[in-house]
Amino acid sequence: MLELVAPNPESDEYKLIGRATQIAFLTEDILAKFEEWRKRGVRFHHEPQERSWGAMSTTFEDVDGNSFTLLAFEEMTREVEAQRRAHADRWESERRAALELEMAKQTQARLLPQMPPSLKTLDCKGVCLQARQVGGDYYDFLDLGRERLGLVIGDVSGKGTAAALLMANLQAHLRNLCATYWNRPFTPFALEQPARFLQTVNRLFYENTTDNTFATLFFAEYDDSTQKLRYANCGHPPALLLRNDSNVERLDATCTVLGLSTGWQCAIGERRLVPGDALTLYTDGVTESFNDAGEEFGEQRLIEALRQHCELSPEALLASLTEDVRQFSPHQQHDDLTLVVAKCRGN
Repeated sequence: MLELVAPNPESDEYKLIGRATQIAFLTEDILAKFEEWRKRGVRFHHEPQERSWGAMSTTFEDVDGNSFTLLAFEEMTREVEAQRRAHADRWESERRAALELEMAKQTQARLLPQMPPSLKTLDCKGVCLQARQVGGDYYDFLDLGRERLGLVIGDVSGKGTAAALLMANLQAHLRNLCATYWNRPFTPFALEQPARFLQTVNRLFYENTTDNTFATLFFAEYDDSTQKLRYANCGHPPALLLRNDSNVERLDATCTVLGLSTGWQCAIGERRLVPGDALTLYTDGVTESFNDAGEEFGEQRLIEALRQHCELSPEALLASLTEDVRQFSPHQQHDDLTLVVAKCRGN
């Protein structure tokens, strides 16, 4: 549809009414189009005529006397058709890419825990909000057997599809090795299991990735019977343990990031949770979200938000924390936001 709208009578555009517009309508079959439009009442100046440069054309007017050209030019028609095909191919390629990304997004979402773990003394919940369709953030709840749970949060270097593939690689190593290191009879090496487990994860991740690829990771083993937490922070932002008296303990890094070398050593930290304590794990997309003034949300704002909403359930607490971050940083999300909250309720 093409609509001609009369300009303001006082404007310069109004003075152009009744003149040649320099606008040409290109058609593949000028004789058929001429007959079709003439039967509809279009006023043509003459029948289509062949031009010296190989085209056929005629001119017509609208009710205001504006003159237009109807043109058939084989070379130009071929060029327009080629552009049309190129546009159609480009649109189809973009459609397929968008469909593949949507499928990748759904697949990655299925890799995250679909149900929270069932424990007597701990309520857990996690959320991952990707900045793109897919990303490199990851969290998990691993069944370690004998009333023990693995709490995991990680952030793979890079963004987009490449980071998502690396994240899936890291998750596969973590899940596959659980059976090897935990689901077996108790041995004297049990106290060393978190470190030995992560050393193997690091080696496999290193062997299956390119140079300079790494991941930050926080891994914790929680014993539901003793409420003891053993953890390793592999270059990840410090976990925040909000005690029931509102004091906060930072669970800082105990070793370097995963994936940069095979000669990797890991230290293990330990805490015991009591009813009312809340453990919060997060990725740097939370604390590094920034507002219009360039200020980061930061760890201190996160701690204040935890204290303010500490009485909420893990699910409600996560919703409040993500809302606080989004209100602070309302513009387009630049990094993945991932949070895990575990609240101790006691037996």
